[in-house]
Amino acid sequence: MDSTMKKIIEASYLTADSAAHYRTILRYFYHQHERMRDFLAPEEILEHMRSIPAFADYQEEQLHQQLAQLVKWNNLIARQDMTNAKTIEEYKKKRFRYQCTPYTVEIERMMVNLEKIGDTFQGSLERSQFDRLFQALTTLQNELEHDLSKPAEEYMRMWEDVFRYFQTIRTSTADYIAYINSEQTDQRMQTEAFLVYKNQFTTYLRDFIVSLQKTSLQIQQLLSELAINNMQPFFQKLIEHRGAIPRLEDMSSSATDWQTEYEEYWSSLRQWFLGSTTQQSELDILQWQTNEMIRRMTRYVQRIGERQQHFRSRKKDYLQLSKWFADCHQLEEAHKLSAVVFGSMTIQHLQLEEATTENLHVDTWEEAPTELTIKPRTVRYREKTKPSAFISNEQKKEEQRKQYLKEREQEKGLIEKYMNQGKITLSSLPSVEPFIRKVMLSWIGKSMANKDRVVKTDYGLRVKVILDSQKMITLKAEDGNLQMPDATFVFEEMR
Repeated sequence: MDSTMKKIIEASYLTADSAAHYRTILRYFYHQHERMRDFLAPEEILEHMRSIPAFADYQEEQLHQQLAQLVKWNNLIARQDMTNAKTIEEYKKKRFRYQCTPYTVEIERMMVNLEKIGDTFQGSLERSQFDRLFQALTTLQNELEHDLSKPAEEYMRMWEDVFRYFQTIRTSTADYIAYINSEQTDQRMQTEAFLVYKNQFTTYLRDFIVSLQKTSLQIQQLLSELAINNMQPFFQKLIEHRGAIPRLEDMSSSATDWQTEYEEYWSSLRQWFLGSTTQQSELDILQWQTNEMIRRMTRYVQRIGERQQHFRSRKKDYLQLSKWFADCHQLEEAHKLSAVVFGSMTIQHLQLEEATTENLHVDTWEEAPTELTIKPRTVRYREKTKPSAFISNEQKKEEQRKQYLKEREQEKGLIEKYMNQGKITLSSLPSVEPFIRKVMLSWIGKSMANKDRVVKTDYGLRVKVILDSQKMITLKAEDGNLQMPDATFVFEEMR
């Protein structure tokens, strides 16, 4: 079975019901392992648990049960302690000492790193890592030129140095770019508080770009020379060192597998810096993303500045500008000043407050000056008003009402003109007025919303609309013809 399909029972303690107990116990084992103390007695673990205020009432029986469970999950290895056994009864009691497994050590080490990271990406753009990688690659190339006469252990150290620096570059830069592109950072950049850190961010990114451009070309030149075929003697030294390490386990991997592994690692390094015929290098993407971050920060700073300028009164600026124009004694001098203030360098526009002429080709300076009243920019400002007399519009309203009723009667008369025995059929109508066409189309539209296809008109009539979609007609009017299905309007109250 493939190892990637294997169930990791060693991680069960992280989500168990008593995860607080299990994690505390294994974190203590991890700290002691880092201090080179591998085997711990239950009494020591119990004392440590009870020293924590949250577990002050922790029982010994509970400890033994949880230690046994951790042994089942392969987090601990139990070894019978026979050093203090003085009687047969003590020997039969099977007192154990416990050691954490390699899986547990790595899981706890990962948890410690995760706790340091928190909810946001960390990372950094370290210029020195590229310099160190370049030095490591240079050393590796020099050894290849000297026929690899050193012990194999030296070449394994060179290999580890190269990929340690490469791994640091990959993870640090990816995490920092993810941090800059995160939603939280993006929101903070849009606040005015970001202006304090603007110079620090841009300087940091600019220095990284400059250093990257200096070193990356040298690294690319080295990697282009160190092709996989040229690295074969070096790979043989790595395989030689790896095979010289004695292992008690069954070593199923062969020298061919190790060589394939090293070739894949080296290909990934070359791919990251050089790219391929079908894929852009990660180095180019990193440079583009860093430049894009600088451009984005510049846009945010510009927008923040525009917001601040938007709320600033420019009254004094306009008065000073007006004074400059007023001091011009000749029109030609005013034209030159206008070219500076409103020309192609600033691309601003000047217009009058009100339209004073219908001529589109008239120039601004040919118009009479307009006097403007400057109002305070505050929400509390109110213009002074004087009390005035109340004007009654009853007579105008009555005239408008009579006019409206007269128009409605005329429209009703027009509709009754086209009625024939309480109905109107569009196909039998001659040319109609545009108003009649509009009214009848509105009746058809309103009838579509009712199941019985009956609408109530503005004239107090109920009309049933019968639409014949199979028969197409041409409704003629004074302003044009309309192709539409035939329709019949039945006036229910007039049947």
